[in-house]
Amino acid sequence: MGRKKRCIAMLLAGGQGSRLGALTKDIAKPAVSFGGKYRMIDFSLSNCSNSGIDTVGVLTQYRPFELNSYIGNGQAWDFSSVDGGVFILPPYETQTGGKWYKGTADAIYRNLGFLRKFDPDYVLILSGDHLYRMDYRKMLDDHIRKDAIATISTMRVEWEEASRFGILSTDEDGRITKFEEKPEHPESNLASMGIYIFNTDTLMEKLVEDAKDENSSHDFGKDIIPKLLGEGQHINCYQFSGFWKDVGTIPSYYETSMDLLSEHPQFVLTDDKFPMMSNSNIYPVQYIGEKAYVENCIINNGCKVMGKVRNSILGIGCIVREGAVVEDSILLPDCEISFDARVTHAIIGEGTVIEGGVVIGDADGEIAVVGNNERIKLGGEEA
Repeated sequence: MGRKKRCIAMLLAGGQGSRLGALTKDIAKPAVSFGGKYRMIDFSLSNCSNSGIDTVGVLTQYRPFELNSYIGNGQAWDFSSVDGGVFILPPYETQTGGKWYKGTADAIYRNLGFLRKFDPDYVLILSGDHLYRMDYRKMLDDHIRKDAIATISTMRVEWEEASRFGILSTDEDGRITKFEEKPEHPESNLASMGIYIFNTDTLMEKLVEDAKDENSSHDFGKDIIPKLLGEGQHINCYQFSGFWKDVGTIPSYYETSMDLLSEHPQFVLTDDKFPMMSNSNIYPVQYIGEKAYVENCIINNGCKVMGKVRNSILGIGCIVREGAVVEDSILLPDCEISFDARVTHAIIGEGTVIEGGVVIGDADGEIAVVGNNERIKLGGEEA
């Protein structure tokens, strides 16, 4: 079985991400490409690896194939140790039939056997679809120092955005006194990041209780946390001061992606001391043709550029043919912009082909979005 673990992570990665529309039609939100060579789940996995957490359970659900094959044995994030690693935990068949996870708490509850196997002192619960760089060791140290039974990572948000989050109030010692999930009239702008640390014995006890409660929605923010507070339990608030973003809408995804091209981006993908890792390093180096024109772009491995690309992000394996123009756009991995096609102010999904002469997007219009694995012909027809 290996050594007893101090802390393991449970990474919730089953989200459909419906607000991303065509980009998540056939893959889960944590599998969506970001920055050309990464997928959203890379950031949580990299944070775990950089924080010394070597055992991660990844709870999948919606369209899991892409995510499962991408994660593999976890070697890309240095998780292939003898007594640790990355473990895919999908919903499974039971004696009463197969069911999807009912909520975030139910997902962990139905994997209590995984927790018992490693017998950790603490459990870190994460989402697999947020963009941030965080050393979880600092949060764990704060949790232990405050002698709490649970700790929630938080950050200040704009007041007009507060009703989109779980909002907390605290006393002068950082102890949480009130928690409301997406309140209509928030009393604070201190928002939960959906990152929790629990003492394992407390977590297991409360999950068993919650599973028996027919009136519960089996969610951490709606049920587990409020119940603990109602019992007067000590829940600690850990305030995070770095960059954190939920890129869960098309405008947020586009704006955050394009910010990578600015002179001083809010989130820096490359950091030797705390690197973001991915499983996308199998592609060869990119090729820029003799007649190509490239200005202010991120061009990832495996790309072939023979046309004009300006102020854009090209995911791994993309092709821009001669005469094609790509401006102010994001091309997800393995898509092709064919001869004399034009893409402006757009997001083009993975594996999609824009055929010759097709025009996608408008510099003055809304963000144009084309889904994954499509073929757009001249005249707007799809093959």
